Amino acid sequence: MTTTSTTISDRVSLERRVPPRGGFTLTYLWIELKRKLRSRRLLLFTVAFPVAMFVIIGLPLREQQLTATPLSQGGPSVAAYVMVSMAMYGAMMSSTQTGTAIGTERAYGWSRQLRLTPLNPLVNVVVKTLAGMVLGLLAVTATYLVGAASGVHLTWAQWIATGAASWLLASAVFTTLGLAVGYLMPGDGAAQVTSLAIALLSFLGGLFTPLSAMPELLQVIARFTPVYGISQIARAPLTGADVDILWFVNAVAWLGIFVACAAWAFRRDTKRV
Repeated sequence: MTTTSTTISDRVSLERRVPPRGGFTLTYLWIELKRKLRSRRLLLFTVAFPVAMFVIIGLPLREQQLTATPLSQGGPSVAAYVMVSMAMYGAMMSSTQTGTAIGTERAYGWSRQLRLTPLNPLVNVVVKTLAGMVLGLLAVTATYLVGAASGVHLTWAQWIATGAASWLLASAVFTTLGLAVGYLMPGDGAAQVTSLAIALLSFLGGLFTPLSAMPELLQVIARFTPVYGISQIARAPLTGADVDILWFVNAVAWLGIFVACAAWAFRRDTKRV
């Protein structure tokens, strides 16, 4: 009897096997992406809404020139300006919805269940971030395709520069905001907070209205919002404005603030089992 018990205990290991790369696989990423693509509400706000807003607001302005360079000489139209703004809004919404998914999983206990597996908690965050970025790319691509099909004319450099900035900068800054909110608030509360925050910051940051058309006080406030820096960088290839180093300072500063908040909230949450 003693020999049998000893043999069984020798075969049992109490240590968890750590999977390669902390459990990150393309299959896991694809499953997470399919979950997002099945959400009609998510697709509505991240893809359909920016395209619809461009069609309603930007499309009627495709014959109105944005800069001193006439449209006949390759100058951008006001419709192009609206297109970039709406594409960025879609990327911002899709990025922050990453936090919504985490908040919902925490509310239903799924995050706690995952922490009982060998999966690295950070891998779960990375997978959701990558899925959000893919969805953000879908929003930017859909808006740009509709813009190109409706008569928006840009140089290849302008298409690439504005699209890359709208997608990458918005994803980097606002994914971290979504993660922070998702780890601080459970369930639908995260979705409501992020949606309201994005809408408010977009208005205050001059994403929907040019700064020159805003009251002086709001112009001052806009320069301190996280939308200001990335929107100015993304639209600079259209407006021809001289690049201001403060745009990058704004974007990097807010990225650092959101990363610090997300890291603190992440550590606090993963301490609970």
